[in-house]
Amino acid sequence: MTTRAALFDFSGTLFRLEHPGLGANGDLMRAMTAPVGLADGMDPELADGWLRRDLDPDVHRWVHVKLLNDALVPDAEAFYDQLVHPDSWQPYPDTRAALEHLRDVPVAIVSNIAWDIRAVFEKYDLTHLVDEFVLSYEEGVIKPDPKIFTTACERLGVDPRDAVMVGDSEEADGAAVAIGCSFRLVNPVPTSDRPDALLAVARTIPV
Repeated sequence: MTTRAALFDFSGTLFRLEHPGLGANGDLMRAMTAPVGLADGMDPELADGWLRRDLDPDVHRWVHVKLLNDALVPDAEAFYDQLVHPDSWQPYPDTRAALEHLRDVPVAIVSNIAWDIRAVFEKYDLTHLVDEFVLSYEEGVIKPDPKIFTTACERLGVDPRDAVMVGDSEEADGAAVAIGCSFRLVNPVPTSDRPDALLAVARTIPV
């Protein structure tokens, strides 16, 4: 069956947060990039805000700065600003190739995020390979809610049954199957450890 549109997750799928200040703290890194759920041992005071962080930029800043402070990261406010800066995000080695492979179908980025990731795509000259950005803080809905995938398909003008969602979380991204999309999973490992898995997935998508 021909695929008429491709939806991609952002963090852990096309790009990865690889700021050197997080390199020595794997638990903190996982907590800050987890697509759903609560971090282990999280302060109950943060729990509600953490679950809503990708809907509100102010809440996102507050909970992340609190998490950084609790982890004894120096100058947490400035560090947070670095983490949402395009320079802290690295594309996987095959991100461009995967998007170019699918350039004959419309592409949407569907992300649980609370800041404008368009600047990351601009930094790496990838914006022209994306047709729509469907971002949780702009839409008021977060994955795994099916509404965010429905919105993406509507904006691309395709029936969900003709679309594929590519992401690193079966719980969050895989929820696209609820509206009829197919799903492809990639592993959110460091960019140096995943040289061509995304392109391999793209090549399995019939277009």
